[in-house]
Amino acid sequence: MVNLLLTHHSFFDIWGPIPLFIAIIFGYLFWKKMIKSPYYDISNSQIRYFYSAMAIFYIVKGSPFALIASHYLFSAHAVQVAILLFVVIPLVLLSFPKEFYRSILWNHRMKFTLKIISHPWLNAFLFNTLLTLYFIPYFFNMMQGNMLLINSAQFILVVFGFFMWWIIISPLPEVSKIENLTKVAYIFFTSVLLLPISFFLLVILKVHYPYYDAVSEQVLPVLSTIYDQQLGGGLLKITQLSAYGYALLKIILHWGREEENMEGQIDDESIRVVQGVVIHLDNKK
Repeated sequence: MVNLLLTHHSFFDIWGPIPLFIAIIFGYLFWKKMIKSPYYDISNSQIRYFYSAMAIFYIVKGSPFALIASHYLFSAHAVQVAILLFVVIPLVLLSFPKEFYRSILWNHRMKFTLKIISHPWLNAFLFNTLLTLYFIPYFFNMMQGNMLLINSAQFILVVFGFFMWWIIISPLPEVSKIENLTKVAYIFFTSVLLLPISFFLLVILKVHYPYYDAVSEQVLPVLSTIYDQQLGGGLLKITQLSAYGYALLKIILHWGREEENMEGQIDDESIRVVQGVVIHLDNKK
């Protein structure tokens, strides 16, 4: 595999300078505007999240793995997209403090963005529909081989991926006022919406992506084109479920802590004072 890459590709093809430049620029801006800023309180965890996201971004978009994903293995391409959407995006969202999000979103020019962010079911439907369309053979084969088209499509997916993860992470509770139970249902709903394309790749045993048909076995001779497609569908779903599973665990743990903190407290809405007498109302309907 190494000889294959070195023989047919230049150094700059193997180690993409543009993704490296993007990762360095964003890393520098985060250091200057966030870490060194007197206005934001950045934790060590947030620093680790951001620079881990930048490192992972470069691995999947600029390293030899990206070259294999673009030219040789569909399964590597599916992993590339899955990691961008289900690993890099949540890490980036967790990297910024609430004060930063408030400074951006509490602006009259951002009202349209706020409306999009505040509609979880619309976000889930749009994101999963676009991701499904991306892997439908007709559209994928049309884009494949054209770096401008494929990168533009991935950029659109990343934008809607941010909206989708915003609902789950809720970095600003005052913007996304969603109950924990709704978040759990939301994660389940988004998981189900991606099942059709995953099952399609796993069950329909025919060559869907001719672009990879002639070259897939050059990298891994034991991996036929059909197996490559099945592996891609399986890894896409596994990456999604792993990310959602971790998010679900965090939500349930946070939900449990909230319930523990509420024990022994009296809801102010159930209290009325009449002529100096405190009355506790029964909220049961």
